[in-house]
Amino acid sequence: MSRQEAGSAVRWNPLVVGDASGLPFALVDGHAEPPVKTGRRRRHLASKAVFDVLFSIFALALLSPLLVLIAIAVRLSSRGPIIFKQRRHGLNGVPFTMLKFRTLYVDREDPAGTVQAVARDARMTPFGRVLRRTSLDELPQILNVLAGHMSLVGPRPHAIGMLATGRPYEDLVPYYQDRFQMKPGLSGWAQINGLRGPIGDEESAIARIGHDIAYIQNFSMWLDLKIVVLTIRNEFIFGSGI
Repeated sequence: MSRQEAGSAVRWNPLVVGDASGLPFALVDGHAEPPVKTGRRRRHLASKAVFDVLFSIFALALLSPLLVLIAIAVRLSSRGPIIFKQRRHGLNGVPFTMLKFRTLYVDREDPAGTVQAVARDARMTPFGRVLRRTSLDELPQILNVLAGHMSLVGPRPHAIGMLATGRPYEDLVPYYQDRFQMKPGLSGWAQINGLRGPIGDEESAIARIGHDIAYIQNFSMWLDLKIVVLTIRNEFIFGSGI
């Protein structure tokens, strides 16, 4: 469905201003208002790119013993590869291969990613449940950040053809593709505000995209640093993953 077709399917106000957990966002004619390309935004984007590389190198060096131990545990816990690879949407919607530690039995995986894992999912290995709960399965994406496919912070990359409440996301949210204006992130504004994991209802699905748009429109390095700190606290220390 094209943007024009999607927009015509719903009656929109010319200007809609919303709130996403304290960050405002604006929709014009049913689509996200593009962020103003100010000198300040350009400087923050340049700083973001440098921070991504430096933080990724530091994290890989610091976490290398843990990564090796997790890799060995995945290999010993069940048959199959250590790394799960999946094609996902990147900047401007260009696909890339995202990396994760494998958490599902290899014969029960969904390579397309249209069926999301849920709590107590029978497809998960016992060790996979531990990785999901602590979000340690996401650590290989640091390599995606270092390669330039992802950023530490940004809208989470969705699988190509991802469904929300049983239908394509772009059919539910006409401005869905506007989230591709920035690189996908290891974490994002939606995730630290509890909008992560399986989509259970339309309201949550729409709210998740609203948070992505709010992040893009309000981006700054200070916001990125806040999200990084909250992600470490929420995901890796308190283990709020699935």
